[in-house]
Amino acid sequence: MDALTGISKTDALQQLSVNAATLSRPGMLQTIALGLRAGAAGTTVLSLVTYADMAARGRPSSSAPEQLAARMAGTIGIPLRKGEQQAEARAQGWGALLGIGSGLVAGVTCSFLVRRCRPRDVVLATVLSAGVMLASDVPLVAAGLTDPRTWGMSGWLSDIVPHAAYGMTTALALR
Repeated sequence: MDALTGISKTDALQQLSVNAATLSRPGMLQTIALGLRAGAAGTTVLSLVTYADMAARGRPSSSAPEQLAARMAGTIGIPLRKGEQQAEARAQGWGALLGIGSGLVAGVTCSFLVRRCRPRDVVLATVLSAGVMLASDVPLVAAGLTDPRTWGMSGWLSDIVPHAAYGMTTALALR
């Protein structure tokens, strides 16, 4: 027993081991930070694959995200119009931000999943890929801005490959 603190050496060592165990498990903020980093890495790779595909095949970017952003802005009362060019630029910015936000939210969500259970990397990558693809495509379909039945093989590959790259990158970053 220590005369100054009144704690025995055994109790002090036990408390240190409990504190060390607590520190080794990620807390909520650490889990969120890990998810944000993983989601950002995945989003960056998704963008890289998408832009590489556009450059290689000479295809234009999709205007659907900016159209959705413009509709959403109108629905919630955010003005985009101060001139046609400015409104279009704002819609493009909001469309990109929606995509980045989806990637970050998916990363954080899966970070909590990984904290609770340890899914295999292939399972996590598949869940992430499908989840982010659904999160981006379902609102576009619901708004009538796209119809996956009309995409063809090239359209599907342009959607699946970048989302698969997102899923693999984010899953690896969560480890």
